[in-house]
Amino acid sequence: MKKTWIRVGMAVTMAATMIAGCASGTASKSGDSVQTVSDLKESRNSVKARSEEVIAKNGGTYALVPKSSGNPFNEREADGFRNAVEDAGGIAIVSYPEAATADAQIEVIESLIAQGVDSIAVAANDAEALSSSLNHAKEAGIAVCTLDSDVAAGDRSVFCNQAGASEIGRTLMDAVYDLTGGEGEYAILSATAEATNQNAWIDAMEEIANSDSKYAKLTLDEIAYGDDEAQKSADQTQALLTKYPSLKVILAPTSVGMSAAAKVLQDQGSSVKLTGLGLPSEMREYIGTDDEDVCPYMFLWNPIDLGSLAGYTSIALVNGQITGAAGDSFSCELGDYTVTADEDGATEIILGEPFRFDPSNIDEWSRIY
Repeated sequence: MKKTWIRVGMAVTMAATMIAGCASGTASKSGDSVQTVSDLKESRNSVKARSEEVIAKNGGTYALVPKSSGNPFNEREADGFRNAVEDAGGIAIVSYPEAATADAQIEVIESLIAQGVDSIAVAANDAEALSSSLNHAKEAGIAVCTLDSDVAAGDRSVFCNQAGASEIGRTLMDAVYDLTGGEGEYAILSATAEATNQNAWIDAMEEIANSDSKYAKLTLDEIAYGDDEAQKSADQTQALLTKYPSLKVILAPTSVGMSAAAKVLQDQGSSVKLTGLGLPSEMREYIGTDDEDVCPYMFLWNPIDLGSLAGYTSIALVNGQITGAAGDSFSCELGDYTVTADEDGATEIILGEPFRFDPSNIDEWSRIY
């Protein structure tokens, strides 16, 4: 089922018609949709001025539980969350777990429940393990939503999704196809084995690869896990290079894996190419079209906007503007949003489609995040 979403003036939507193989089936060159920093600021100011419905000022306390600390993607999510909550007159609490595990997140969630926060937004390290704690929060009258990485539908009100899993899976699979020339070996370097977002994207990739004869000549050697740790991701990259001498492409659907793999490939002068989901500021030096450039292009969305969306969604839940049911809608400085049903019957709010970063725009975007 194709998801629908309403989005006004957001930076990443400028890529909506750009990516080959997405739901619309439309493709264009990334350079056609390059947006400058000044354009970004002007767009956001315009959205702010046009919004007819502004989330009410309030003094609530809104908590964010990221996957882990020290991860630049998570830190930028936190920046966006703080900005959204404080803009609306609320108090933002960002509580990082001590490790990128469900157990560490459970400790944080239970502490936030004891503090009596009004809402908790969590990027889950495990789809099932947080269930008891999140339901404990709901029983205490705390609004619960997820972002980036989801939990079971009954454990939260709504999921703030950066992009639909099938769209991301198609985008990444097409990138592998392109960089291998349509045939050969590739490997995936993911985050943790339990990460619900990465697993959903990888499942979508595998389903697409197995159902479309276009990808019949591609071979997936291995799915490796770097646990979103730089050193372990680097070690896993080295292991892939050693185990698979005919490897052509490494696909990393995690920003930590992207930057770690890029350094290993560049330091070794490897001919293996890299693509996936990475932060522009971390990947700028590795992106290019020359043989020595390890990453011709990659994708991502704006983690600052994703954090902001979680903040505004949390406020809308607490204020009663939405319940998380399909058809609910609200407006904020990012734009207008409608809650939609996903393929599993749960509900989500879509931030936007993946955006392609390549030599034509990486310098500009690396100064943004």
